[in-house]
Amino acid sequence: MNPSLKAHCSLFAAQTIYALNYSIAKDLMPHHIKPLGLVMLRISGALVLFWLLSFFYPQEKVEKNDFKKLMLLAFFGVAFNQIFFIYGLSLTKPINSAIIMVSNPIAVMFFTLFILKEKLTVLKFTGLVFGVIGALTLLLFNAQGSFTIGSETLGGDLMTLVNSLSWAVFVVMAKPLMQKYQTVTVMKWIFLVGFIYAVPFCANDLWSVTWSQLSFDVIMALTFVVVATTFLVYLLNTFALKSLSSSVVSMYIYLQPFLATIIAVLLGKDELTAIKLLSAGLIISGVYLASRKRKIA
Repeated sequence: MNPSLKAHCSLFAAQTIYALNYSIAKDLMPHHIKPLGLVMLRISGALVLFWLLSFFYPQEKVEKNDFKKLMLLAFFGVAFNQIFFIYGLSLTKPINSAIIMVSNPIAVMFFTLFILKEKLTVLKFTGLVFGVIGALTLLLFNAQGSFTIGSETLGGDLMTLVNSLSWAVFVVMAKPLMQKYQTVTVMKWIFLVGFIYAVPFCANDLWSVTWSQLSFDVIMALTFVVVATTFLVYLLNTFALKSLSSSVVSMYIYLQPFLATIIAVLLGKDELTAIKLLSAGLIISGVYLASRKRKIA
């Protein structure tokens, strides 16, 4: 399997995990764990897993100047990103959060033009437009009037937007380091620094969890969030950056609502319609076009 195909498979797997997460972990907050407590659990759990995994790989020495970049990546991609996403989600509606996250690939494409000096292509721009239309069509159709932005959700909506922009910065800045070092090397240091950043803000909420009162199902859901939604998803997304552009990696976020719909259909909680199939066609076409290489003449 060539590196590009491996990267696409990794991204598809990551989005499938995210789609499963909507059904598995939707009721964890705030009934069983506070938002910042979940952030601390995700970061500390992934930290342990990345360091354990690193012992099975050749040890790499990170250059001193690159440690400064890792500190920024840990801020934008782990601590800042996780805190604003989880806390923002607790203050707004899931549909609001999903629609606002449509901004992420747009921000990534904007940042790559100015930071990485990537060339904008007709195919990449067209793919982005297709992806935006497809994702918004599916999300708004599923919303059935529940999407609203007002004073009650404004704080959470703004935090979700900040999270989206933060993740865009991370995806763009991580690209050069992912091509220079092993994926595990970068991730173990990012999560170590991110853990240090998060402790002052999140540790108390994690310590306050009464673990003995949590049911087996809740423990399994928390385990899924740590192992799959955090550790595996970060690993898969950053691995893909070795072979694919930041824009293509971010475009895969548009598959999340479609995959979540497919899972809901398989569970008997939803049904396929012409609108959903059309949205899927636009999203898949958008990802395909964005991954093409032809440049504007």
